[in-house]
Amino acid sequence: MEKIEQRVRRAAAEGAGIICTQELYRSPYFCREENAGLFDLAEPVPGPSTELFSRLSRELGVVIVASLFERRAAGLYHNTALVTDADGSLRGLYRKMHIPDDPLYYEKFYFTPGDTGFVSFQTKFGRIAALVCWDQWYPEAARLASLTGPAVLFYPTAIGWHPSEKAELGAAQVDAWQTIQRAHAIANGVYVAAVNRVGLEGPPENQLEFWGNSFVADPFGQVIAQASRTEEQILIADCDPRRQEEVRRNWPFLRDRRIDAYGAITNRWNG
Repeated sequence: MEKIEQRVRRAAAEGAGIICTQELYRSPYFCREENAGLFDLAEPVPGPSTELFSRLSRELGVVIVASLFERRAAGLYHNTALVTDADGSLRGLYRKMHIPDDPLYYEKFYFTPGDTGFVSFQTKFGRIAALVCWDQWYPEAARLASLTGPAVLFYPTAIGWHPSEKAELGAAQVDAWQTIQRAHAIANGVYVAAVNRVGLEGPPENQLEFWGNSFVADPFGQVIAQASRTEEQILIADCDPRRQEEVRRNWPFLRDRRIDAYGAITNRWNG
């Protein structure tokens, strides 16, 4: 928490108005194993993180999107993103909806699927939405969040390579990860900001190498800022709402949606 406070202060000093942490900022990515003792890492909302970010938002006049392990009740935990406004108020929270269960990503052991729906929050610097990591692969999530009116979709993230896969699949995996999110930006006419971890975590038998590459794409899908693959970095980008207006006027995807024909999207399969 001391480290994240230093980073928030530095980002604010460099001109950031809205600041987003990586996924589960308070610890290493603990979902590499199933260990009931790690539930002790969870915290309530309001709790220590809420207090920290509310204080920093109020002092620095910034909006903060923070990803944490939420203890909602005994035996009920979520992967949660909270938003504090520039006056220090808790604007709201989003609980991760899509929960993966893959080797070294055993999130279903820890997290209950979210029940907040896909929401956005009006802040001093505009309306924003927060989704979390695995959500970024789902166009339905980006669309529903975008329909609530945000200018930016934030994705706190912890995604990386299994060391055995990196040589063969690493470049393609990173490309797919960025491509799907750029597509969300284009299809919805929004900015997308993906905030990922970097570096190696864990012993050799269950190690992940997070691939960094945090980036911001504009509503046309162009990458306007990108961070290092290997080094921690504060990445700052200007997100001009006039750009959103311009792109949506010329590519009016929201206007041309056939909302009368999409009922089958709620089915698991239509084959």
